[in-house]
Amino acid sequence: MDDEAALRDAYAAGRFDEATTLALERYGPEILGLLAARLRSDGDAAEVFSIFAEDLWRGLPGFAWRCSLRAWAHRVARNAANRWSVAGARRAALNLPTPGEVIEAVADRVKSTTLIYLKTEVKSEIRRLRDELPPEDQLVLVLRVDKDMEWRDVAMALADEDLDEPALVREAARLRKRLQLATTRLRELATERGLLAR
Repeated sequence: MDDEAALRDAYAAGRFDEATTLALERYGPEILGLLAARLRSDGDAAEVFSIFAEDLWRGLPGFAWRCSLRAWAHRVARNAANRWSVAGARRAALNLPTPGEVIEAVADRVKSTTLIYLKTEVKSEIRRLRDELPPEDQLVLVLRVDKDMEWRDVAMALADEDLDEPALVREAARLRKRLQLATTRLRELATERGLLAR
């Protein structure tokens, strides 16, 4: 059974709470890790993850399966982080509880286990190097390398709107080149800091 078969089954049967729970369990840790890397604060990442979980729950009935649920969930999380970043003084109004006790419990479990894992020494060193890259490079690196997403899904996850097939192909090619440049820069940074031999 493929990664999203159970999600599709729950979705097709109209069991959206179950589908949301499955999505949070399957993709929540990687999304929370991405949020922590982007926001550079475990507390902010946890807050945005709660907003993301609610957005996912609310938006799932309208999801049209034009891409994988994984890619769409990453887009939902990125949009939640964007709203959080520009909210400033309005952040308290965005901090709404996640609907449903089951979904809230899943979100809390993902946050607690993932944030502990992200604090390891190796992750800290990698995060410091990646933090020196532009935010989009960091996102591409995490989605493609760490999370092994297909280029089509990476392009869809990072797009601000749905892309038609030719635009999706062009965006995936642009992101591949961006990743190539980002990995070259990471090698340079690691060499400068003595982590790699010259």
